[in-house]
Amino acid sequence: MNFSIIRYILFRVLEFAALFLTLPCLVALIYQEEAGFAFAAVMIGCFLVAEIGKQWKPKSNVFYAKEGFVTVSLTWIVLSIVGALPFYLSGEIPNFTDALFETISGLTTTGCSILPDVEYLSKSVQFWRLFAHWIGGMGVLVLIIAVLPLSGGYNMHLMRAESPGPSVGKLVPKVQATAKLLYGIYIAITALQIICLLIAGMSLYDSVVLSFSTMGTGGFGVLNTSIGSYTMAVQIIFTVFMILGGMNFNVYYLLIVARKPKEAVRHEEARVYLLILFGAAAFITWNIRGYYSNIAVAFKDAIFQVASIGSSTGFSTTDFDLWPEFSKAVLLVVMAIGACAGSTGGGFKVSRLIILAQDMKKELLRVVHPQVVKKPHLEGRAVDDETARSIHSFLIIYLAVCIFSFLLLSLDKYDLTTNFSAVLATLNNTGPGLHAVGPTCNYGGYSALSKYVLMFNMLTGRLELLPMLLLFAPRTWRRY
Repeated sequence: MNFSIIRYILFRVLEFAALFLTLPCLVALIYQEEAGFAFAAVMIGCFLVAEIGKQWKPKSNVFYAKEGFVTVSLTWIVLSIVGALPFYLSGEIPNFTDALFETISGLTTTGCSILPDVEYLSKSVQFWRLFAHWIGGMGVLVLIIAVLPLSGGYNMHLMRAESPGPSVGKLVPKVQATAKLLYGIYIAITALQIICLLIAGMSLYDSVVLSFSTMGTGGFGVLNTSIGSYTMAVQIIFTVFMILGGMNFNVYYLLIVARKPKEAVRHEEARVYLLILFGAAAFITWNIRGYYSNIAVAFKDAIFQVASIGSSTGFSTTDFDLWPEFSKAVLLVVMAIGACAGSTGGGFKVSRLIILAQDMKKELLRVVHPQVVKKPHLEGRAVDDETARSIHSFLIIYLAVCIFSFLLLSLDKYDLTTNFSAVLATLNNTGPGLHAVGPTCNYGGYSALSKYVLMFNMLTGRLELLPMLLLFAPRTWRRY
């Protein structure tokens, strides 16, 4: 393990943390809020530590996949602790465990909160909560790669460790150029949503922070009713952009940069993702039609909630915990599947589901025709054995983490449905669950132990399991 290069990158991360914290400082200055002092103190502290730490240059440039995984995991842990300090120091979240929970939920774009009332928060604290979604949506280290000229194998190993999906490729030959393209598209779609919300009559502040939350597929809101108090036009805009946030960004590259609309339309994962969302919405609309005055209103709420859960955003317009059991079961299935690889969304990922479904079909075919050799395909290309093996391993680890987390949460006071949905909601970075952690409730009632389990789930889910789990493997820490 090359500790010197990991330490160096972490100090650069603190530099970016200081840069991020300037924005809530400005918001506090505009609204003349005392919380700004907490943000300023943490910002200055990060900057000083980063400047001092950068003086120790790496002793070696050796950087393998192991360093990439560890660097990404430690980056997210460090940023979570730093991000929690303003909440705690400002006194708006006086318990540090709760402040850390809220920060990790923000950065991992999970959106589950411990706060019973978000409307009492100052504008600067609200801004930081929702801006954390946008920071974590595309990835902290992806941004650093886009800005800093790192050399050697740093870029690809960091991209692979932080980006969601079974495999990470390059849109263009250079990794840094790929990172710049991704962030360019990300910023452009965020700006487009802000403009749409302004046209729909929303205030500038709400348009900006809620667009951060939407495009990061996070789900934190500025009202206790989430999106339910806004107009139908605003809710439709959120529905569209939640679906866009869960789409593979390769589609946008093909449409906007490469100018290949036919290839974008033929993108297999995107088509299956949309099929799942609209299919689930149709089933739920049929199931809840008696709860609404007409089928159009039922479909509006159904497609909003499916888009919210499927993209792992977590906004709500209604208390779906009151829906029939079938509708809630469909939402849990959509939650487990999640969004596309290469998106800002969480979950198991649609691409993995496609490959597993083809693998299952292959095994059934092998029973009838033992001599047939057929590999799963995705986007017109055969999936190599290493990728297929990694997906099977991912599924096993995913189930193991679910079971272990569920057992630990069962030590708490809540019922099975609450605990099971809480595990799924945090591991898939979705946010709201069912019963006591439903869309009108929060996670504040859990014990400290349960909150740390759920925080671990949020980080593990966002980083695709392995980076966080490798921190607990003794061999990870052996020096070269």
